[in-house]
Amino acid sequence: MSYVIGILVIVVGLLISVAIHELGHMLPAKRFGVPVPVFSVGFGPLLWEKEWRGTRYGLRAIPLGGYVRIVGMYAPARPGTPLLNKKGELTLAEEARRESAAEIPEGMEDRAFYRLSAPKKFAVMFGGPVTNLILSAVLFAVVLMGIGVPAASPTLAAVPATVTAVSGEVPGPAAAAGIEAGDRITAVGETPVERWSDLTSALNNSAGEPLSVTIDRNGEPQTVTVTPVKLEDGRWVIGVGAGVEYVSATPRRVLEVTWATFTGTASVVTRLPVAVWEVLTSLVTGSERDPAGVMSVVGVSRIAGEVASGEGVFATTDYRATVATLLSLLASLNMALFVFNLLPVPPLDGGHIVGAIFEGVRRTVARLRGRPDPGPADTARLVVVTYVMGALLIGMSVILMVADIVKPVTIG
Repeated sequence: MSYVIGILVIVVGLLISVAIHELGHMLPAKRFGVPVPVFSVGFGPLLWEKEWRGTRYGLRAIPLGGYVRIVGMYAPARPGTPLLNKKGELTLAEEARRESAAEIPEGMEDRAFYRLSAPKKFAVMFGGPVTNLILSAVLFAVVLMGIGVPAASPTLAAVPATVTAVSGEVPGPAAAAGIEAGDRITAVGETPVERWSDLTSALNNSAGEPLSVTIDRNGEPQTVTVTPVKLEDGRWVIGVGAGVEYVSATPRRVLEVTWATFTGTASVVTRLPVAVWEVLTSLVTGSERDPAGVMSVVGVSRIAGEVASGEGVFATTDYRATVATLLSLLASLNMALFVFNLLPVPPLDGGHIVGAIFEGVRRTVARLRGRPDPGPADTARLVVVTYVMGALLIGMSVILMVADIVKPVTIG
């Protein structure tokens, strides 16, 4: 049951992330007056639909993405633009322009997306990816500052009866002094112990001299005398095992982790074709997959199931560690959505962002030179690239999903 719960956390978390991503497109579009008739989470058969304020909101069966339909994405062709191919048929670009024009409700021609200024187009298209970046940072903040980072604690998890010292197996000094698991060491001599490092530092400075150790047992302070023993590596110990406590990280640490995740994800995405080829090679040859390589949502869901059920390297009885790992997976997924969608090719958001930047630069240059406004960029001419990239993305997704089912990544 816990395995299924882990999968559901990722699936539901991904659906929520996709929905927020699409809201990042829809809200600024509506704010700028552009009609948005469709808001969909998922693909395939429709499971649920409701119309509200001019938009049909839908949930579909395949939770692998989502989309919003923004009216008038493509501008009409400029005068002199070829509309027919060599066969006398409409070009793919012109077909896209006409389909886009047909979506515009009568009387709303001036509210089409292509009529927006370049900065507003940028805001609409960048609004989706940036929500995933924000979600990633928020989730990392919840993990690192809310749940906290596990650290060694002076509340003892174990007090072994014997210790292997330089002289051989000897009785554990702490156990011999009556210290028990669950006790918290609060001081060594006159030195307060607030962290595990305070204890280890005091022991290593003892040179084997007897120490007065103060413990807290069920709220009652006690003081015992303990003589440290020396290990072969030169450390002085009293035979106690640290417990685990969660310490809230600083906002700076959250930023560092978010940045490290961004750079690591960007590194993977920039070599995505090579990474997918390596996965395909592993699938065909039967060789082991790279644990640091790419995987589909199927692979991530499998890892989430193992985390929730405490299997393999994820075995733990600490529910906080399980929750932290699941939330970190979701944070990493959102970072992947952010970076991947910024690739500067259609149909990804990055392709539309580049189009908006190109249009803005071209209009600015024309204005500075005193020339007429060249008008909106004819992004419909990239529709062929859209179809090619769409086919490649589907192919890569299929390869990764098949590999994650037939030849899953082995961690640990």
